[in-house]
This record gives sequence, C-alpha cells and structure tokens, in this order.
Amino acid sequence: MNSDGFGILIIDDEPNIRSGLAKGLAREADVLETAQNAEEGLAKFREGFFQLVIADVRLPGEMDGLELIDQILRIRPQTTAIVITAHGTVETAVKSMRLGAFDFITKPLDLDLIRHQVRKAREHHRLQIENLELRNRLVNAGEVSNIIGNCAAMNDVFQQIRQVAGTDATILIQGESGTGKELIARAVHDLSDRCSGPFIAVNLGAMPETLLESELFGHEKGSFSGATRQKPGCFEQAQGGSLFLDEVTEMPAKSQVDLLRVLETQQFMRVGGEEIFISDARIISATNKSVEPLIEDGSFREDLFYRLNVIPIHIPALRERRDDIPLLIEHFLTHFCQRHNRPLKQVSPESMQKFITARWPGNVRQLRNVIERLVVTLPGEIIHATDLPVELNPDLSSASVPVKTLVEVTEEAEKAAITAALASCDYHREKTAKLLGVSVRTLHYKMSRYGLH
Repeated sequence: MNSDGFGILIIDDEPNIRSGLAKGLAREADVLETAQNAEEGLAKFREGFFQLVIADVRLPGEMDGLELIDQILRIRPQTTAIVITAHGTVETAVKSMRLGAFDFITKPLDLDLIRHQVRKAREHHRLQIENLELRNRLVNAGEVSNIIGNCAAMNDVFQQIRQVAGTDATILIQGESGTGKELIARAVHDLSDRCSGPFIAVNLGAMPETLLESELFGHEKGSFSGATRQKPGCFEQAQGGSLFLDEVTEMPAKSQVDLLRVLETQQFMRVGGEEIFISDARIISATNKSVEPLIEDGSFREDLFYRLNVIPIHIPALRERRDDIPLLIEHFLTHFCQRHNRPLKQVSPESMQKFITARWPGNVRQLRNVIERLVVTLPGEIIHATDLPVELNPDLSSASVPVKTLVEVTEEAEKAAITAALASCDYHREKTAKLLGVSVRTLHYKMSRYGLH
C-alpha cells in the first residue's frame, strides 16, 4: 500500500457491520480493508500501512479490541484509532482514551456521525504528521525541539512557521512573558535557508540606553570611554543569519530611529566608524505588550511598527491552550528527572486537574519552573495535590478567591468602557472614538480584539 495515501482498517466480527462500514466509508479512504477478529486485523495492519483503525471492543478469540488497539499504537504511535461497541460504559470509554484512542462510538452506529468522525480523524492524523515532520527537522536545533503543543492554537503557530520560514520577511512575534517567543524565533531560523548562519538574540529591555547603539551596531576602538578595542555589533554578528530583537517595544526613541534607518536602507555604521556595512540579517522581533496603545501615546513609532510587523505571529498564553498542559508536564518531568538524576515522577489525577485549571500568569516558563522545583524537592515518585505550591493549591491558602492579573483587570474594564460608549453613541464609531479619546483605528483594533461588532 502507498504510504502517502489514507488507509482505513475495519475490524468487527459482525459481517453486516463490516460491509456497512466498508461501503459507507469507501469514499473517505484511498485503501480500505476489513478483518473479522483481532488476530486477522493485527496481521493486516502489520502488512499494510493504515492511518485509521476502527475496531469493535468485543471480538472473538484471545484478544479483544482494546488489547488490539494497544498493540497497534505501540507498533505505529501515529495511527488514529476509533473504538466502537454495543456495550458502552464509562470505564470502557476511559480505558480506550487512556490507550490513545481518538474516539469512542456506541452501537447502533450512525453512519453520518462515523463519517464526520473519520474526517476529523483524517485531519487529526494530518496535523500529527505535519507536527512530527516539523519537530524532526528541528531535532538537532537545541532547545527549539522543546516546542510542545498539539492544540488548535499551536497548530496554527506551527503552520505559520512553515509558511514564512522559507522567506526573508520581517516577523513580529507577540505574546505574554513566558510563552516561548524566542523558541518560535529559533524555529523560524532553523527552518529557513539561513539555518547554517548565526542566530543572534538580544534583549532590548535589559540593556541600558547608553550601550544600546554600540550593542546593535558595534563600535571602533577609542570611540568612547571604555572602548579599548574594536567590537562588532549584533547586526554584524548576524550577517547571513537571523537577528532576534526581544522586547523591541522597550527601545528608546533614538534607537527606534536608528533601527528604522537600517530597515529602510539595509546599511549601518559602527559607533565612531566611517565604514558602511550592508545588513544581511533577517529581522525577527518580539514583544509582550500590545503595540497599538504604545503607538497612540507616542512611545513607539508607527512607521517602525509597520516595518517590523510584516508577518505577525501571536503566541497563545498557557491558559488559552490548557489541552497542551499534560504534554508539557510529561516533557518537563522527563527532562528534569534526567537532568537531576531523579527517578521518573508521575502526576496524580487530582494534581493534573489542578495543573490544568491553574491561572499560569507566568505561562510555560512558570510551569517549567514549578516542575523542576517538584522534581528536585519531592522524595516520592508520585506528585500529589498536597505537594503543589500554594499558587496551584488555593484550598491551602487563606486567599481562596482567585486574583486576577492587572492585564486581565485592565482588559475587562476597557471592554466594558468601549461597550458602554458604543451604546451611548448609537454604535457610531467616529463618535465613539472621540468620546473615548482614541483614534478610530485604535477603536477598530480594540473592538476586533474583544469581539465587539
């Protein structure tokens, strides 16, 4: 069978079920085969290349459907499995999902529902393969391989990375602190034609204004007090590669002008020098702030923003991708147990629930730090709910009422103010913008952000 096609294997001991499913799903697959028991199904699976397996739980012989699914997923973990049964119970459903089944459907079968689930399974398999290919290409790229995620929001990010990596377009990555903006920047670089060149990262928010020009463009010996030798700057170091400007909105006004000039002319000079260098570095910048208000109050240049924001990539906060938390926990547990020479730890179901529902204002960075702390400090191999820090265990804290972040409070107040102003101005946008003291463009941006129409 051609491994590029989509193959479905149906395993059921009832001939009518097998023939009905085979006929009803014929158009959903490039190749479709059936088997009447687990042993025959396993043999056909080993011989062929099936992306989707649909198996009944109760099968004749020594192996039931769940044992079959377990073996199939051990052989090819990327296989998608759908379990069907006439005796649906919560326990059976939970067991099948723990084994890795994609869905659990009870008889009598609804063919339209099964077609819908098969199409979802096919899309799920496609995304799995695309993400696996992306990670395989990044396997030798150091920490970039730590991009973990399988939710819809992260799949969108992976898709954007694939689309833009092969170009030289300037990218602006936006996301809260701790979401992994530098990892995304490295992924873009490592998938680009510049991957053999340098990746230079500079945190503009952590650098004194007096040193920023020298850091970016370099300096000549004797150009200022303390310049005892010639030093190339980040632009020069990144020639032929990528330059990552983190926290770009923290740049002072003069540095913004200098950066804009380089982006427009592709030329720069070292501090105290006369030689003109041609910039050959792809610019990837990032910020944890909303840029529109900074443009509005004049602290960030609008023309620089448009130069940097040719390709925008938004990284979701951890609270927006809670389905990925178990994957991240498993990854960090494995990493830190190996790093600190500890036995592999597991998370109890109650603890996992607390991990998933926590607020995570520090995002993936905070989760990473919490897992490392638990690996190092806990002697046992099971992480119980009582082992979790207070911020994940509000029941153990006197402050049982969850505290909102300043960003959340501000956004809620802003949304309420815009809603009220729109109503009072009969939804006339220019009047509303004037009432709120903002530009019409800013009002449009805010309305879009908060889903106000």
